[in-house]
Amino acid sequence: MELRDYLRIVRAHWLAIVILTLLGVAVAWGWTALQPKVYTANASGIVTATNAGSDTGASLVGDQLARSKVTSYVELGSWRAVAECAIDELGLSTTPESLVTRVDVSNPLDTVIVRVTASASSPEEARDLAESWLGCMVQQINTVEGTDESGTAAVTLVTGDSARLPTAPSSPNVRLALALGALVGLALGIGYAVVRHVLDRRLRDPRDIERETGVPVVGTLPVDKGLSVERGLADFESQHSSSAPLAEAMRELRTNLQFMDVDNPPRAIVVTSPLPGDGKSTMAANLAVSLAAAGRHVVLLDADLRRPMVSTVFGLPDGAGVTDVLAGRAELNEVVHNVGTSRNLAVITAGRIPPNPSEVLGSNRMQALVQSLTEHALVIIDSPPLLPVTDAAVLTTAADGALIVVGAGKTTYDMLHKALANLGKANARVLGVVLNRVPRKNGGYYGYQYQGDYAAADTR
Repeated sequence: MELRDYLRIVRAHWLAIVILTLLGVAVAWGWTALQPKVYTANASGIVTATNAGSDTGASLVGDQLARSKVTSYVELGSWRAVAECAIDELGLSTTPESLVTRVDVSNPLDTVIVRVTASASSPEEARDLAESWLGCMVQQINTVEGTDESGTAAVTLVTGDSARLPTAPSSPNVRLALALGALVGLALGIGYAVVRHVLDRRLRDPRDIERETGVPVVGTLPVDKGLSVERGLADFESQHSSSAPLAEAMRELRTNLQFMDVDNPPRAIVVTSPLPGDGKSTMAANLAVSLAAAGRHVVLLDADLRRPMVSTVFGLPDGAGVTDVLAGRAELNEVVHNVGTSRNLAVITAGRIPPNPSEVLGSNRMQALVQSLTEHALVIIDSPPLLPVTDAAVLTTAADGALIVVGAGKTTYDMLHKALANLGKANARVLGVVLNRVPRKNGGYYGYQYQGDYAAADTR
């Protein structure tokens, strides 16, 4: 995937990423609230030779001797005897083994300094423990190196900087914990978004559809909650209506169809979908109206003999239609409904529902009807879905190709692949895919705003 694909994933799942990031921060804050507060105090001393003298040579010898002893004195700081001494001085009720774990003795690099770091549950206890521990180390060194009296050891530890009272706990580190919690939450959120994108097989983006199927996406139609089967026609006259984005998208689809094959443009187009509810009937009706508005003579033929919807979209009476013409019960001019003031659009409803729709649509009479209509107009044929029945695949063989309408966020790639396979078995031509009900963003359609200067200029 490219960088823009990852950005699209993040944009699509930004809410989950933000929630998981905040959840990580909340968990980190809760963890720090449950942890006991620990205060840390430092005390330090210097290892020196007691009889180093004041001349340079003696000082150098004393410094070398101190450096040779400082590592041993750091190790002495973890002795049980030092812990017992500190317990006696402070009157603590703990064991030497437990107390040793609360004290760290170290030697800064290239120095003869011994630093004692003590941790406790209160600032005062941490300060007293650091100072007592350093004093007990001095006593232990005098015992080991000398005669239990101060200054009797050739090299000893001299108390230097006294421990300061800590003003804030050293643990837990709230800022660090919150930062780590935010990073972990952010990582989980991004991981969730990527996994969700990989596992989500629903159609959402035209580029992904073309890359997955190899079939071009010839149109993307925005969702319009104001449209329904009973009021499924967009307003192609006004740029200020609520259906203006859909009308503009239909014009783009109309243009794409006109330039699909300049030398041999399609004259009969079957409109179908993988499953019911993808909006194929509404799309077919609006495409026919859009083509008629551009001055084309168009015939909209309702060949969905399972669940006809064209008559409902245009508010036409349920009467004689395609099946009546094919059965010889009516003439073609008797079932044609001229729609609109331009008289460019003729609508032929389904008529009486037969018991064998597939045989009727695949008959020679149906092919002859379509051929006769294409001599005078562009024919848009609304057909049943591809997956439940074979009607659309059979009917497409009599037309110049099929447009497959899929629902954004509803139709899956598996459904689309199976629908394409059904058309392929019938050697039918696929003109393209129309991605329907694409969510609008920020009041526009794919970032295009139908307002402001453009709308104002259109009214002049």
